[in-house]
Amino acid sequence: MRLGISLLLATIGGAGMWAVVVVLPAVQAEFGVDRAAASMPYTATMVGFAAGNVLVGRAIDRMGYWIPALASAAALSAGFLLASFTTSILGFTLAQGLLIGVGTSAIFGPLIADISHWFNRRRGVAVTAAASGSYLAGAVWPIVIPYIMGGEGWRFAYAAIGVFCLVTMVPLVLMLRRGAPREAAGPSGGRPVQPISLSPSALQMLLVVAGFGCCMAMSMPQVHIVAYCMDLGYGVARGADMLSIMLAAGVVSRIGSGFLADRIGAVKTLLIGSALQCVSLLFYIPFDGLASLYVVSLIFGLSQGGIVPCYAIIVRDYMPAREAGQRVGIVLMATIFGMAVGGWMSGWIYDLTGSYAAAFLNGIAWNLVNLTAILLLMWKARRGAEALA
Repeated sequence: MRLGISLLLATIGGAGMWAVVVVLPAVQAEFGVDRAAASMPYTATMVGFAAGNVLVGRAIDRMGYWIPALASAAALSAGFLLASFTTSILGFTLAQGLLIGVGTSAIFGPLIADISHWFNRRRGVAVTAAASGSYLAGAVWPIVIPYIMGGEGWRFAYAAIGVFCLVTMVPLVLMLRRGAPREAAGPSGGRPVQPISLSPSALQMLLVVAGFGCCMAMSMPQVHIVAYCMDLGYGVARGADMLSIMLAAGVVSRIGSGFLADRIGAVKTLLIGSALQCVSLLFYIPFDGLASLYVVSLIFGLSQGGIVPCYAIIVRDYMPAREAGQRVGIVLMATIFGMAVGGWMSGWIYDLTGSYAAAFLNGIAWNLVNLTAILLLMWKARRGAEALA
């Protein structure tokens, strides 16, 4: 029941991640700014989202999930309502970053950390299912928001989303008031912490490097697939279809990775997902026909969807449960920054070279950094197990 509520909460709250992308053209036209200035609200949202994963995550370690989540839901709703009344791009940007971005963070890293306390044997499936909420939000909200905007404009859509989030998320959060099971409140969270020949700080840093590298690579198709299709002459609609295929396949990948992590371990599952992502990125370079791009996008979605949740499972396997919220938040903050920087860098490389081929190669290079960190992690975990034996 708690997992179902958490998934619904994440799907609703995920509006904070996708609404600004949908309304960007309308906001740009109303405020009369260029595309760079109109993109700042998205950047501010991602910064607030990244910071919130750490701040809210630390708060749930101290007081449980529901109180920080309740405050975040209120901030998210207030952000949408205030943004609907702004009169400048600066005010809109501040509302996005300080309220919507931070408010949305409660439905990602902190939610994943919380649900991990409620499962032992099936922790992998639970974590990946909860993490699927952000992808489900990406499938639902970009369809719903234009429909609302069609009649009354983006301001009405933002106000309506703010009210809807308030009246739905608050009751859902209140249903999660029960504290974690007593056996999960101890240092090991209901099962022994697995041995590894790394200090917690060193393990944290290694996961940050891995998370940043994988999302630098992941951002290339996710951020630029529409523009790539336009350059190839296939049009915006085809690119949007491919993005939808990625997200839908990502949900399947996340759930499947959870089952796999429960059977073979999160580190091995992470290695498989990262290796497949690297291969699928390589496929984008020679296979640029319309049909082949659909297939490669499907393969990419099936490979990358389970990568990020695996970091949360690794944190729970190798670190104390009482630090889960903060530790998971830091790693996921690195993945968010990887997406933000990678999306910008791919565009910068395209401007320099006039082609996305070099941008794909850049993504592959960062993916290799990620694979190196994972292999080091696997080696240290094996040494830790051997030392214990």
